[in-house]
Amino acid sequence: MKNVLLGLTVVGMTVAASAAFAASDTVMVGGQAMYPSKDIVDNAVNSADHTTLVAAVKAAGLVDTLKGAGPFTVFAPTNEAFAALPTGTVDTLVKPENKAMLTGILTYHVISGRYDFAKLDAAIKEGGGKAQIKTVNGENLSFTENGPHNIVVADGSGHTADISTYDVMQSNGVIMVIDKVLLPK
Repeated sequence: MKNVLLGLTVVGMTVAASAAFAASDTVMVGGQAMYPSKDIVDNAVNSADHTTLVAAVKAAGLVDTLKGAGPFTVFAPTNEAFAALPTGTVDTLVKPENKAMLTGILTYHVISGRYDFAKLDAAIKEGGGKAQIKTVNGENLSFTENGPHNIVVADGSGHTADISTYDVMQSNGVIMVIDKVLLPK
């Protein structure tokens, strides 16, 4: 009986430790927990800060891609970032006749591979203060640092976005929340 109780205690402690570990890996985005066991799309649909991005991903037909094995790093603009675009831009982009343009913009926010803060930081240092990384759409994003834990992302025209939330781990990659929409040339 003692062995059974001891075994149950060990199992209970293991389950509690696993739950605590999983909870510590969970990041809050848009008021919702982003679970590392879920994929990019399954997490993003729960973020109140990313409803415009999710609608755009659906309109571009990229849901299956971003649910794929990856890994992908997604620089995810917030609703506020999309709202800062000129009036009518988002409504125009989500029209079926503009699907190719929308797809180009969205895939400009995606890098193949898992780029967390540490990997971006190392690439910037290796590049002498600047890293250029090719996006899924084929154009580069530039990365520099503005402080010890502040990476700035620049598009091909030199417009910049700050990463507001780092290292939101997903089963198929990582999300970095950004405060601007980046546009390919």
